[in-house]
Amino acid sequence: MKKVLLIFSLTILIATSASAQSGIGIRGGANFFNFGGDDVADNDYTNRTGFHAGIYASILGGSAISLEPGVYYSIKGTQNKDAANTRSVLDYVDVPLLLRLKVGEGFNFFGGPQVSFLVKSKFEGDFGNSTVSINTNNIKDTDVGFVFGIGYNLPKGVNVQGSYDYGLTPIFKNSNADVYNRGFKVSLGYTF
Repeated sequence: MKKVLLIFSLTILIATSASAQSGIGIRGGANFFNFGGDDVADNDYTNRTGFHAGIYASILGGSAISLEPGVYYSIKGTQNKDAANTRSVLDYVDVPLLLRLKVGEGFNFFGGPQVSFLVKSKFEGDFGNSTVSINTNNIKDTDVGFVFGIGYNLPKGVNVQGSYDYGLTPIFKNSNADVYNRGFKVSLGYTF
């Protein structure tokens, strides 16, 4: 089912970009994620660094308001300040639909919904000189959230942006815990 959704998303992205006479681009960068919510406030979690990379379409990119669907592979999770440096590593395919508003020369603000599909999840820890990794199945397959941020378009199609992912769906299966994916992304992109 995940593969079908991913293929469907990519097909829509490419078809929409081609029919709207707008640009298509690539983007990637660093993630700084943590768990958020009421049930993690007292725990000793810190940001975990990951990455994201993928493609996007800029529909009506030449106007003041544009639409930007995208598909990105994104590594999220959290890290714990303990002796074993334990961490959750969550791999997702993010599918955002962003609305961009250009402000002045080059600057833009953006925001919109995002659906994320879990690819794999594991729990890791460092013991001695080795890392122990255990696959887990207690993370929900789908995560829904909201993305917002600010960007700047440089000459020749290059763009930079900073954004925040605000997860709205509790991530654990069969649990009432108020725990969500939350984090910052810093990205570099190129529109063809």
